[in-house]
Amino acid sequence: MAASPSLVAAVLAHSGRLEKEDLGTRIARLSRRVEELRGEVCNMINKKYNEFLPSMQSAEDLVSQVDSLSSNIDLLKSRIENEVTQQRDSTTSLGNLFQCLTIFTCSTLYLFYLTCIELFQFDRAIKDYSTALLEKKYVAAARHLEKARSSLKMLESRKGFELKVLKALGTELTVQTQNMLYHLGEEWRQMVLWKLPPSKEISSAETVMQTELHLRTMPLKEDQIAGPPVASVLQAFAVLGELHTRLKLFGQLLLKYILKPLISYPSLRPLLEEQPDTVILHFESAEPNLEHPSPMEVFGKITLVLEVLHKHLLNVSLDECGENDKDSRVGLAEMLGDMVWEEVSGCLIQECLVYSIPANSSKLEQYVEVIKSTEEFEKSLKNMGFLKGDATDLLKYARNVNSHFANKKCQDVIVAARKLMTSEIHNTVKITPDSSVAIPKLPDPGAGDNLKMQKASKILHNELINLENETKLSQQTFSLPTCHISVSVEKLMELAYHTLVEATTSTDQCCIQLFYCVRNIFHLFYDVVPIYHKENLQKLPQLAAIHHNNCMYIAHHLLTLGHQFRYCLTNILYDGAATFVDLVPGFRRLGLECFLAQMRVQKGELLERLSSARNFSNMDNEENYSAAKKAARQVLHQLKRLGKVWQDVLPVNIYCKAMGTLLNTALSEIINRITALEDISAEDADRLHSLCRIMLEEGPLVFTPLLEENKNKKYQEEVPVYVQKWMMFKELMIILQANLQEIVDRWADGKGPLAAEFSPTEVKSLIRALFQNTERRAAALAKIK
Repeated sequence: MAASPSLVAAVLAHSGRLEKEDLGTRIARLSRRVEELRGEVCNMINKKYNEFLPSMQSAEDLVSQVDSLSSNIDLLKSRIENEVTQQRDSTTSLGNLFQCLTIFTCSTLYLFYLTCIELFQFDRAIKDYSTALLEKKYVAAARHLEKARSSLKMLESRKGFELKVLKALGTELTVQTQNMLYHLGEEWRQMVLWKLPPSKEISSAETVMQTELHLRTMPLKEDQIAGPPVASVLQAFAVLGELHTRLKLFGQLLLKYILKPLISYPSLRPLLEEQPDTVILHFESAEPNLEHPSPMEVFGKITLVLEVLHKHLLNVSLDECGENDKDSRVGLAEMLGDMVWEEVSGCLIQECLVYSIPANSSKLEQYVEVIKSTEEFEKSLKNMGFLKGDATDLLKYARNVNSHFANKKCQDVIVAARKLMTSEIHNTVKITPDSSVAIPKLPDPGAGDNLKMQKASKILHNELINLENETKLSQQTFSLPTCHISVSVEKLMELAYHTLVEATTSTDQCCIQLFYCVRNIFHLFYDVVPIYHKENLQKLPQLAAIHHNNCMYIAHHLLTLGHQFRYCLTNILYDGAATFVDLVPGFRRLGLECFLAQMRVQKGELLERLSSARNFSNMDNEENYSAAKKAARQVLHQLKRLGKVWQDVLPVNIYCKAMGTLLNTALSEIINRITALEDISAEDADRLHSLCRIMLEEGPLVFTPLLEENKNKKYQEEVPVYVQKWMMFKELMIILQANLQEIVDRWADGKGPLAAEFSPTEVKSLIRALFQNTERRAAALAKIK
């Protein structure tokens, strides 16, 4: 460690700038200081950590490092001497090297000095922490721990001084921190005690009633702690950075076992039981008056619980940073509010306010009480410190009642409409031209609109008064004919009318929403009913007929629905937007397509039955005749069954057209099969005639549109109007029994009744099949042209 006087003298003589005595003094002083620090370190470590072997070893390592540092200084000086010997002419370089040596030595000693100071501070902080913890001064103890942690971090940040003792110090700090948290946890459990139900899932009000919350109201030993116990414990948690975790756990339990159950279960009531040093919060059960509790009642329950917590636990201001800065202090109630309010307000909205929205606009005025109670509820929470700032989502939701009313009304209407659409179709009600939808009286249009309407009507009256005709249309000209429709469809139209009436008394925004909600009802019908009832509509002809009537009934009302409400809706919808006419073609097409699909099914069944008639050939064969007769009977039976199924369901004109079309299909098939025969014997002709007579006599009897038999005769006599091939079928029967002359006479040179139904080719083919090849047949054929 001692410097060489000869070497120093040589350096000074070479440089000419430093005196020999000054350099020797400085080096000697530095050497002495190193020796002093080495002794202090050894004494300090031996004194403070004599019983801890790893610490002693670390201290010895530190001394070894100091020795090594001294050796490095000597080595550096030796190198400088060599450099001076080799470069005696370079005076400037030698001075710079010496200056660097001095700075390096001083810096190393200063760094070592700071390390020793940090070790002293760590030791003092741990000692002060232990004293404060024994005295239950939790805040002071926590701050001493943080000071020790700060010193340890500073030591760990020193580069070049990685002491082995640091690991032991870190372990000690961790142990003491956990010890501190254990003591704080015990104090917290004495102040806040939960008694929870055994089941982790809240499935009923009975489960929740097993919950209890015990809050200590009396401090333990006020003279032994800094401030009230609650504040002391919670502030210590804050200093250690554990307050947020502890409070978050408390908030989760509060939400799950107290606040949410009070909102979700109307039968629960909070009950407060006060004892000398404890307040117990638990529940009692009462019969609920309503399925969903009123907001005022729920707000009262929540306020009671939070007032108890605020009074006995949360009325504390803390410094989250652990400093005594007044500007950084925050209320514990505010911290808890930030953690739980979002879930509480969401639950209040979904479980309470949603169900308080009025079902009709007449009750909107009563909702002012709910808005006021919500404002008072939030005001009380702000006074207790749970909330801060302006109105929250809860109050905004309550104030936006018009929008929520419209949304709820639209949702309820759509749900009710879909329920009607998916109900049974076969439950029907009879509709007559005098039938009308029962709706409340519409409000009078505004005065301006009324005056405008009066002026327009006067101008129109003056223009058309001279064009009036004495012939009056029947009052039932534009009425829907008598038929049966589904009860659900009648209710659906009533729902649409009542919703539009509701729109006339609502705000502009609500009016628009309800109007388009009604349009959505009909769009939904168009999409849902054909798919939901698809199988039944394909298999059951009666349901197809009822669905046809339903669509025509809806289309009939859509023609005038918009005009009825045009002057009662908002001005935005006044100028042509309030209409449903654009939906009419779609509904008519929907009903028609369904009924025509059923008609195709029935036609296919008729043709299938006639296919078993063996082409009506060889009727002299008894088996063939029986098969043909059976096929004809099956056709008539199917038509009669359809006639009964559609009786009094379809409008009379639709019924007659449908039955006429199906009967015409059967007759056309019979005619085609008979005219296609190449050889018809006399016996075959007789039997074919008898089969045709069965169809001719019993065919009209399938026309029974009305329940009263005596009224059906009129439509049975009008069969030729609805059955296109009826007269052709009668002419075919005549041909089967006529001679050649009678056939020629009925042809009458192409002007007779036979020529009106058959072509010359068809008549010639029948003559060739019925009569043998003779001169008379040839003469007759010559006249058919």
